[in-house]
Amino acid sequence: MNSRRKGKDGELALVRKLKEYGYDVRRSQQYAGINSHADVIGIDHLHIECKYTANGHGKTYEWIDQAKRDKRPDEIPVVMHKKVSKEYRGNEWLVTMTLDDFMTIWSNYE
Repeated sequence: MNSRRKGKDGELALVRKLKEYGYDVRRSQQYAGINSHADVIGIDHLHIECKYTANGHGKTYEWIDQAKRDKRPDEIPVVMHKKVSKEYRGNEWLVTMTLDDFMTIWSNYE
């Protein structure tokens, strides 16, 4: 599967998953086509980068750096990723963010 198609498939899978939680989200590329936008939009104050890869999970720092570069000033950069391969089908989505950003979010719930 080429990387563009895999990226689209991953974004659509993530959109479906987030909709299960009740969020009104969508892929940004299908509407805007602008690379600096988040991959998935619709959750206020989060800049969501989606990664759907078989062997790139050693790149989480690169991914979070990308989200930091592309985010708006009022957004928290988040990478939502899932490993895709035959032996890992059905695995859960993972969320990567800095500890500082996590604590910013968590402090609102205490």
